[in-house]
Amino acid sequence: MPQIPEKIHELTVGQLSARSGAAVSALHFYESKGLIASRRTTGNQRRYGRDTLRRVAFVRAAQRVGIPLATIREALAELPEERTPTREDWARLSEKWRSELDERIRQLNRLRDHLTDCIGCGCLSLENCVLSNPDDMFGERLTGSRLLAENR
Repeated sequence: MPQIPEKIHELTVGQLSARSGAAVSALHFYESKGLIASRRTTGNQRRYGRDTLRRVAFVRAAQRVGIPLATIREALAELPEERTPTREDWARLSEKWRSELDERIRQLNRLRDHLTDCIGCGCLSLENCVLSNPDDMFGERLTGSRLLAENR
């Protein structure tokens, strides 16, 4: 990882990419989504403040645990514009995201537990499938093909 002298307060997109581990295209995407910001030089080149490194790390960590970019953007929008996220910011936001992640884990466990049954059923019915229609009371008791015959 290349070291950037402390006297340099702005990074090129290449330097930011090298230091953060994010591809240049990802950095451009993050910027287009309002997750990071740059200024343009007179030659129209992007320059990022050093604090952008921490913002990129924050975005990538949140993405790794499955937080949608829109949610990450909302979280970053709560911070003062030039301030980088701190450990306290991460702790506060991760606590808010815990229930969302717990729900996603519950849904994934349900998918895992019913996936074999769904493939074995073969009905491919979106109306009656225990996975596609999890609140369907009949879907809990019978497979889709028998349920369709029972509804006649």
